[in-house]
Amino acid sequence: MARVILGLLLILSVFSWALIFQKYSQFRGLEQKTAKFFQMFRSGRALSDPNTLRAGAGGTPLVSVYAAGYRELEAQIGGSNSRGGVAVSKLRNANAVGVEMQIAAGDEVRRLEKGMSTLATIASVSPFIGLFGTVWGVMDAFAGLGDVGAASLRAVAPGIAEALVTTAAGLAAAIPALIAYNHYLQGIRSLASRMNDFAAEFVAKVETLYNS
Repeated sequence: MARVILGLLLILSVFSWALIFQKYSQFRGLEQKTAKFFQMFRSGRALSDPNTLRAGAGGTPLVSVYAAGYRELEAQIGGSNSRGGVAVSKLRNANAVGVEMQIAAGDEVRRLEKGMSTLATIASVSPFIGLFGTVWGVMDAFAGLGDVGAASLRAVAPGIAEALVTTAAGLAAAIPALIAYNHYLQGIRSLASRMNDFAAEFVAKVETLYNS
């Protein structure tokens, strides 16, 4: 039973590390790309084409949020946004632009959250799986003690020591998953907040450009 438990914990640990590295690749350089995006967006009065921002700051979810708002804006003003930074058409419904951006932001958050529930499950379940292996091993050790009729600690020490290994293995699988989960969850929450703030900033800017 101890070997079965250790094998299960090994599988969970490998799966956990695979998710951790996947999330690392998603978040690597994201802060710098986001900062670059805001710099490009705020550098001029007129709105830039989404492809321009994607080329300069691709990789940040804010590009997709911006593109969603830009598409809705183009649909409302008939495909024309500005000429020399001066608005040439009136915006009909700024709220619709904000809604489209909120929908895109939700999609990006859900994309970033993929695998997070698995990390949380591994972090919470692994210690209990290890504890189950320990309890089973201790029960087995004392059952063997009764069979041989011995009453010394030396007779049960090897079995108990082997059983405790499963608890250590459970903690070894759970701790990295828990640390990664908390770290990436904080990053997702921060990015979600920035996307919401950006949607409000974008709507305010287009209202200034097209309703002034």
